[in-house]
Amino acid sequence: MTNKQGITQLSVRDLTMVATMIAILIVLGLFPGIPLGIIPVPIVLQNIGVMIAGELLGPRNGSLAVWLFLVLVALGLPLLSGGRGGLATMIGPTGGYIVAWVLVPLLIGWGLKLTGRSGELYWLVELAIVWLFGVLFVDGLGAIWVSAQSNIALSASLTSSIAFIPGDTIKAIISVILVRRLRKSSSIF
Repeated sequence: MTNKQGITQLSVRDLTMVATMIAILIVLGLFPGIPLGIIPVPIVLQNIGVMIAGELLGPRNGSLAVWLFLVLVALGLPLLSGGRGGLATMIGPTGGYIVAWVLVPLLIGWGLKLTGRSGELYWLVELAIVWLFGVLFVDGLGAIWVSAQSNIALSASLTSSIAFIPGDTIKAIISVILVRRLRKSSSIF
């Protein structure tokens, strides 16, 4: 919806969807992270919410939901996995993953819009887009950040981030399955 000044406004439905996605991200943060030991970044469930935001809400509203969630985190609310929050968390070793989260809904949403939603095997295209941006992009940017932040060689950081790929791939698959079922069973999406 656009007002007289040409500014795009969110509808009540859009605001409700954004608020619901923020709530989902908060709930996923209640599950504690699993430390790997080889890298100072835990395995968390919140990234599945970030993937769902891009798939379900699209580039604009999905990015808005994640961005608002991260503003709350930056303000010090302990909403990240393990009860973490504050600016120190945003610039620490996990900062690259968090920065990537802001872009993931935008990239997934745009990718899905560009490819359309047709064909019997479209779920494979959707999974490829979610995996590319929700897994590889996040893990790659996160590894680069960890390397710079922790003075670890980039090759070592990238190699250690491979440990996240199997679990994140499972999260991407779950994300696609959940979103496709939600789209099928609800007229809201």
